[in-house]
Amino acid sequence: MSLKDLPVTERPREKLLHLGPDSLTDAELLAIFLRTGSAGRPVMTLARELLSSFGSLRSLTGASAERFCQTPGLGTAKFAQLQAALTMAQRVMESPVTSGEPLTSPAATRTYLKSKLVTRHHEVFACLFLDTRHRVIRYEELFNGTIDGAAVYPREVVRRALETNAAAVILAHNHPSGVAEPSSADVNLTERLRSALGLIDVRVLDHMIVGHNEVTSMAETGHL
Repeated sequence: MSLKDLPVTERPREKLLHLGPDSLTDAELLAIFLRTGSAGRPVMTLARELLSSFGSLRSLTGASAERFCQTPGLGTAKFAQLQAALTMAQRVMESPVTSGEPLTSPAATRTYLKSKLVTRHHEVFACLFLDTRHRVIRYEELFNGTIDGAAVYPREVVRRALETNAAAVILAHNHPSGVAEPSSADVNLTERLRSALGLIDVRVLDHMIVGHNEVTSMAETGHL
């Protein structure tokens, strides 16, 4: 059954316009992005097959160019279109946390860090360097690791804090497993970094852990 054969209220585009994007399933959102199906496969069928093949919408959007373009029904044009859409969304999410702006909203910080780290398939450790008024100086990804860990060197974090003339930092890293709970290693690392940065009078305001669906603040959970 093609989209035109569905009742108007069940067509993804019309459903979005009448009920909002949150009312759509992943397959319906993907169908709007794809716009058309392929030979013998209506767009909703193609969308469901792609989600089944990749495992999730997150895996599909994070797929390499090679795998994406070699998948029947997709290609270089769709890949370019997807990257443009993802980049626009990321820039919108990043807008509340820009260089020179005061960092006053924990929600904006969570959204920003999630936009940076949630799609990574390996662990990444990053820092938000802040001035005395907690205005953003810069965001930097300092260490990259394997799927289950990244080696973090406190002296390198201290060096970058000095070079950026930071007065405070927010630490962040992702958990590729998707679970945003701090591990004992995360707690120990945070304490080591807080001690090292304290020697140069740089405060650690928080350490945020990015999972698939949430961002955990170690300050809010009492681990900092």
